[in-house]
Amino acid sequence: MEKNVKRWTDPNGGMGEVDCCIIGGGLVGLATAYRFLEKFPHDSVLLLEKDSRVACQQSTHNSGVLHAGLYYKPGSEKAKLCVEGIREMVAFCQHHHIRHEQCGKLVVAGTVNELPRLETLWSRGNLNGLQGMKRLSVEEMREREPHVAGIQGILVPEEGIVDYRAVADTLAREIVRLNGEIRLQTKVEKLISEGTKWRLVTTQGEFVAKKVVNCGGLHSDLVLKSSGVQRPARIVPFRGEYYDLKPEAQHLVKHLIYPVPDPDFPFLGVHFTRMIQGGVEAGPNAVLALRREGYRMFDFDLREFWDAISYPGLWRFLIQYPSMVTYELYRSFSKEVFCRSLQRLVPAIQQEHLEEGSAGVRAQAMFPNGKLVEDFLFVHQGSLTHVVNAPSPAATSSLAIGRRIVEEIGA
Repeated sequence: MEKNVKRWTDPNGGMGEVDCCIIGGGLVGLATAYRFLEKFPHDSVLLLEKDSRVACQQSTHNSGVLHAGLYYKPGSEKAKLCVEGIREMVAFCQHHHIRHEQCGKLVVAGTVNELPRLETLWSRGNLNGLQGMKRLSVEEMREREPHVAGIQGILVPEEGIVDYRAVADTLAREIVRLNGEIRLQTKVEKLISEGTKWRLVTTQGEFVAKKVVNCGGLHSDLVLKSSGVQRPARIVPFRGEYYDLKPEAQHLVKHLIYPVPDPDFPFLGVHFTRMIQGGVEAGPNAVLALRREGYRMFDFDLREFWDAISYPGLWRFLIQYPSMVTYELYRSFSKEVFCRSLQRLVPAIQQEHLEEGSAGVRAQAMFPNGKLVEDFLFVHQGSLTHVVNAPSPAATSSLAIGRRIVEEIGA
């Protein structure tokens, strides 16, 4: 999708001055452009996307879950924007007739040792304002999920599934309808400060903008670096691999089933997700990707790989989580081990029920000390705003993130 608005476009392919330029056409970038045009309908907005279609990376390489904000620390950006975001996303989907379903999620404690962590989730969910949560006994869990294992659970009815590809395409159409412009196959190579404005050097010419928002996702830290400042954190890509349940096993999972997260593990753990287009997905694990868009095991880019392994923060992370890193890598190569992880939630799952599914890459920002950036991270550089860290639940929260950014830069 591409639209030229003549009063902005110059004969050389570049542009005259625009009011706001968004870098990156994933869900966060699209939502930011959309919210800006809603709030400032007479301003010129340009969105630059390096791929040949919007939302080709994280936005559509995920399991399509609508997160409600159960896991996130009360008062954090993630908690606030997720709770607001799911309600805004559901309203957007209802208005535009996009497939979605708030089918609810079951979070399961498998052992007595996990009960205190389940209680923490219950407390966080209530403090974050989630609606309709219920504690479930074994019998109540099995009324909902007959094949689930566990001793206690929490039902989060607001959570669900959605077609994020349709969300992205709808946002793109809305941007054009509101007289915004989307330029595809336009990669930003450098940002140059010109007083209160910014000159963007791209593969398709140069552009000048009064305000710029970097929503580069997997490349957000590199875009920040191109503006001449040191990266406060670096994107380290983690690939998450999934299996699909074969049709004969899909009856074993009816909705969304998640484990209680391990506080010593920086990700949520493998889980089951019923997909909006049909079928059931199981996963993901988490292994270091060899390139930022490395969706297959052996996808490799020397420059991007060196950027990761030369980073002291990554080595400090590996030293901090040696057993987890080893286990995740082992599980990546072993279907049997992956299956055993899934059986903790649904014991009836067998290896023959699993077939290789899709994979996603998480743009995880990491500090030099090896700590993961757990919250959304925004860096302001005058009239330039960088969204440096926006992992899950950024897709769910994208409309709320876009609104928050516009409220700040529009002030």
